[in-house]
Amino acid sequence: MIKYAKPNKIVKWLGYWPPYFFSGISVKEINPEFTRITAQLKQHFFNTNYVGSHFGGSLYSMCDPFFMFILLQHLSKDHIVWDQSAQIEFIRPGKGTVTAIFEISLQQIENLKEQALQSYKLTPSFETCILDSQGNVVAKVKKGLYIRRKDAKQRFANFESKILE
Repeated sequence: MIKYAKPNKIVKWLGYWPPYFFSGISVKEINPEFTRITAQLKQHFFNTNYVGSHFGGSLYSMCDPFFMFILLQHLSKDHIVWDQSAQIEFIRPGKGTVTAIFEISLQQIENLKEQALQSYKLTPSFETCILDSQGNVVAKVKKGLYIRRKDAKQRFANFESKILE
């Protein structure tokens, strides 16, 4: 089995990953519990579209991995966590520096752990807003994740066989 770096280590260096570095995306803050991450996108000529605002793809890219990384940090020992879906609604042109905060409370994480014991899989959704430097909403992002305990197939196979007996 391949061992990967913990998500909290990856996120600290994510700004140097070429797609983020060349897009102007950086991680500005991570709280000590690793339940809140703040990402920022600075506008440059190479991430500005024809009408002078941020490319929509750059805005979405800034939001792509962070909810998943928070859950992986807290759940990956016993759970599988994947991005499953995404939706972005553009509200106004994003210009200058824009910011998004991704937060999942420890209580929400504990609730997900409890729910995962009772269900084969979970598909929670998390939302955030991308804000400009004046605090105006530039876009709303909704991420759907897939969570399953690593032992779910075995646990629920045994449950099914008991019901059939």
